[in-house]
Amino acid sequence: MKIHPFVDAVASLQFENCFNPYSDRCEIHDRHDAPRRRAVILSAMLRRAAEKPVDAIWIGRDLGYRGGRRTGFALTDDVHMCQHARRWNLDLVSERPTIGNAVAERTAAVIWGQLEQIDARIFLWNVFPLHPHESGDPFTNRQHNARERRAGEELLRQLIVLLRPARIVAIGKDAAVAAKRITDSVPVICVRHPSYGGQTQFQKQISELYARSVMSTGSLL
Repeated sequence: MKIHPFVDAVASLQFENCFNPYSDRCEIHDRHDAPRRRAVILSAMLRRAAEKPVDAIWIGRDLGYRGGRRTGFALTDDVHMCQHARRWNLDLVSERPTIGNAVAERTAAVIWGQLEQIDARIFLWNVFPLHPHESGDPFTNRQHNARERRAGEELLRQLIVLLRPARIVAIGKDAAVAAKRITDSVPVICVRHPSYGGQTQFQKQISELYARSVMSTGSLL
């Protein structure tokens, strides 16, 4: 399958102390062709999502070492990777890009616990689409810096044009600030990030948001 131009643009990003899952291979956990696998699946998802406008782009901050670093999908861990593909009617994940036991991520589990109850066309992304880590320790998480943020925001602008979302659901204040900075034409709704004690509030906000969607439109699709 041909790699989507947007995915090519993401794959071309290179920053110090960052892992790019679409061009970098982890010598410890990745299969030999892991970057290609991740790029192919993301390309297929983008093409499927772009067929008609999406309800929302849910955006987090960065990829984490237990989740997106391994899968190449925002807010998605090994445990939910196949489910993510099936959400777009894709059957491309016969094998994970990684080897060994599936690794779970707590944030991903909470996110997917909500997505399982929603039928809307929702695309998952991050302000910064790579995994930033501490120097010398690739299996840590750090917040992206200003230079990295600018690169991520430019790609987010392109993604909004490509997918034409009705709204953006920013998961956490950092994601909300970035989203509001780059668009004034798409509503940005900020919800609590589920980590550090925010799980209950996140679940409540998402349940209320999508319950209102059903009442106002009669359908989530």
